[in-house]
Amino acid sequence: MSWGIFRSNSKHFMPLDFQSSTPDSKLRTIETPFVQKSLGTFAIELDFEGSLAPFYLSFLLKFPLNGDSKRSDIRSHRKTNFCVPVGLGSGYPAPLGLSFSADGSMNFALFSRSAEVVILCLYDETNAEQPALEVDLDPYVNRSGDIWHASMDRDSTLTFVSYGYRCKSDKFQTEQVLLDPYAKIIGNARSGLLVKSLGKLIKEPTFDWSGDVRPCVPMEKLVVYRVNVTRFTKHKSSGLPNDVGGTFSGITEKLQHFKDLGVNAILLEPVFPFDEEKGPYFPYHFFSPANLYGPSNDALATIKSMKGMVKMLHANGIEVLLDVVFTHTAEGSALREIDNSSYYCVSGDEDIGTENALNCNFPIVQQMILDSLRYWVVEFRIDGFCFINSSSLLKGFHGEFLSRPPLVESIAFDPLLSNAKIIADSWDPLGMAPKETLFPHWKRWAEINTKFCDEVRNFLRAEGLISNLATRLCGSGDMFLKGRGPAFSFNFIARNFGLPLVDLVSFSSDELDSELSWNCGEEGPTNNTAVLERRLKQIRNFLFILFVSLGVPVLYMGDECGQSSGGSPAYDDRKPVRLECFKNWIWDSNNKIHFIFEFTENEAKRSSSEEEFLERREY
Repeated sequence: MSWGIFRSNSKHFMPLDFQSSTPDSKLRTIETPFVQKSLGTFAIELDFEGSLAPFYLSFLLKFPLNGDSKRSDIRSHRKTNFCVPVGLGSGYPAPLGLSFSADGSMNFALFSRSAEVVILCLYDETNAEQPALEVDLDPYVNRSGDIWHASMDRDSTLTFVSYGYRCKSDKFQTEQVLLDPYAKIIGNARSGLLVKSLGKLIKEPTFDWSGDVRPCVPMEKLVVYRVNVTRFTKHKSSGLPNDVGGTFSGITEKLQHFKDLGVNAILLEPVFPFDEEKGPYFPYHFFSPANLYGPSNDALATIKSMKGMVKMLHANGIEVLLDVVFTHTAEGSALREIDNSSYYCVSGDEDIGTENALNCNFPIVQQMILDSLRYWVVEFRIDGFCFINSSSLLKGFHGEFLSRPPLVESIAFDPLLSNAKIIADSWDPLGMAPKETLFPHWKRWAEINTKFCDEVRNFLRAEGLISNLATRLCGSGDMFLKGRGPAFSFNFIARNFGLPLVDLVSFSSDELDSELSWNCGEEGPTNNTAVLERRLKQIRNFLFILFVSLGVPVLYMGDECGQSSGGSPAYDDRKPVRLECFKNWIWDSNNKIHFIFEFTENEAKRSSSEEEFLERREY
């Protein structure tokens, strides 16, 4: 038998040093004769150090022809050397991602219909730039349908800390190591000038959920406070240490503010890992919180602190909802190289709006989204989701609108998501104007009510009809009928994009026509007492209408304390919230409004009172 051992492919042989055999210096192989055990039975025994695994044993059989000096080779049915994995099993196609067996062995599973070659790359602690081990997955052994899979025992992976994949085909050849789309714990490694994300080869940390009870607040009683994790406690006025401000732990530290304000649900802006140049609405991964929201950017600490935040809020009757983006990804998402034609819309239709638009209603993408939602509900005990750019969830492969979009219907009837609140938000971070379309709700989907925002703004600047305002006050019956009541309408005045509340009454230049704002007589900061009093009155009017209207009031962070962006509607111009403004009802030396905390508090608590709940239910 002529044999050799190698790692990723036959060009990467491992050094052989056995006294009993002489390596062929050209082929780096060894010829070892068989030993006859009995009549017609021959055997060969090879011993290897366990630390060498995993590797492949490549061999072919040679035997003489009729006593001639010439020898014939026996090869596989593919006319190649036989190849036997050592320390590497064929694995299982499910579940996708990295999973652990009871004995500590690991199973890797990756979907890729397009890849002809998939290489599993394992990294150790000594070198974050180059894999310590690369293993070619055999398409005959390590592939079932479109799933590539492999398993390794615990001893074979002790020296490795992270992993990724290389995918190759005729259409794309890349040396980039790609993040597993289903990785639950990810870390960043620097390769030259680039930072790449890799999955961690560790189990998810255990967390003590004992005593945790979901608040299960009825929709009719919800009062929602929308929060950006970083900006909410990043300002020095929060009084938190630098390693706590802007993190999940910072949210936990401000629990009393939520209780004082009277809200019973917080809606977190996207917490998935994202393109830091474009912002949190451009994610590249869907199964883990971004490490920047945890202490020292540590993945395990981030997961633990987020779960601790959820448990603490639950213990105080406050639900946790997440903004999620499943309609597009950031430029650097690994999905592009793993299987572009399956994960993305590639028709070139301008209506899709971006080359990074996910093909949401394609079966494998639909499965990934459902798996992600289930993961957050089960592992993090998230109470609901607000789907950004939800109108794109209704689109097919070519940008056409579907009457029964499979993903939207599957979410509505998924048994694990049955108690989760699901909210459609048509806002598109890509800036594409959403088409007016009827969202198929199956009596499960609530919606962010943009009409409420626009018509209340128009009315308070004397350009709207009182009949339109009455419709919004009474629960937007023109939108929420046929099985849905006012509690399915999530109402807002200002939100995370566009002008904050104080700027709605302070700026109204020509560039802000789409904001439907009114400056109350003068543009921007002013010393005119009459204008300032008018602005203050308008702010009261906005909040009063928000909290007395039938539906779920959604207050954006900072609006209760006069937070300003200086008249800019751009998302990037939002600053960290200045918490020292809370509970003040005065003007400071710069003539900035310090909003009345008590007014907002009283309105929010009245909106979620038992009497109001009964009124809405009767409606």
